[in-house]
Amino acid sequence: MTAGENVAVAEKPAERPARIWEIDFLRGVAIILVIGYHLLYDLRDYLGIPRFLGWSTDLSTVAWTIAQHFFAGLFVLLSGVSSTLTRSNIRRGLRLLAVALALTLGTYLIAVWLHLFDPADTILFGILHCLAVSMLLYGAVFEKLSAAASALCGAAVIALTALLPILKKALVIRSDWLIPFGLPRPSFSSLDYFPLIPWLGVFLIGAALGRTVYAAKKSLLPWRLPPTFVNLAGRYSLWIYLVHQPVIMGVLYLLGKVR
Repeated sequence: MTAGENVAVAEKPAERPARIWEIDFLRGVAIILVIGYHLLYDLRDYLGIPRFLGWSTDLSTVAWTIAQHFFAGLFVLLSGVSSTLTRSNIRRGLRLLAVALALTLGTYLIAVWLHLFDPADTILFGILHCLAVSMLLYGAVFEKLSAAASALCGAAVIALTALLPILKKALVIRSDWLIPFGLPRPSFSSLDYFPLIPWLGVFLIGAALGRTVYAAKKSLLPWRLPPTFVNLAGRYSLWIYLVHQPVIMGVLYLLGKVR
């Protein structure tokens, strides 16, 4: 090999590691479930349809509450796993926080201009806000801890959930400053609300899994599977999350069902 070839090899950028198939797939499953959940919500709230394709649109039932927590928890857990596979959680967190704040502004303007919902229901601390702050906290504090310590901190945060009802009774909360910690004022309402307690705990447990199960940053599957539509949805889950509700509402609006 000549000197020129050596330089060429040295200057060749390192190949990006292969995406982990099962993480993309599970994230895709989660975002598809979110879309289905929101579709059922919109059909009942704006059209009054009790069932759609055999599914009840009454999302207040225990079964739907459990389902919602399952796929939301799966999404947050996988975000925690992914936080161990990136170079900078601070940078990722700041970018996502900017998107989350834009979502807050967007939902407020939609409520004011289109009157689709009450401006009081503006998303102040939804799942994107929660994930962004979790990334920032993980990158600044928890990334320096061991996987076991991260898991213990996650379990402790989840355990704090049991104290929230007691604190709500003991404190007189009249502002929105404690919303990120699961302590909103009694009249608080929002289209999307994911406080750090308990969801930061789920994120940290996911990070602990990422640092142990995926320490090699490689798929656990013994064979290479072809990408699927679900994997594609998982890879672009953020963009799908941002556009799916406007698309659903836009279709209903064009059909004359939303005024």
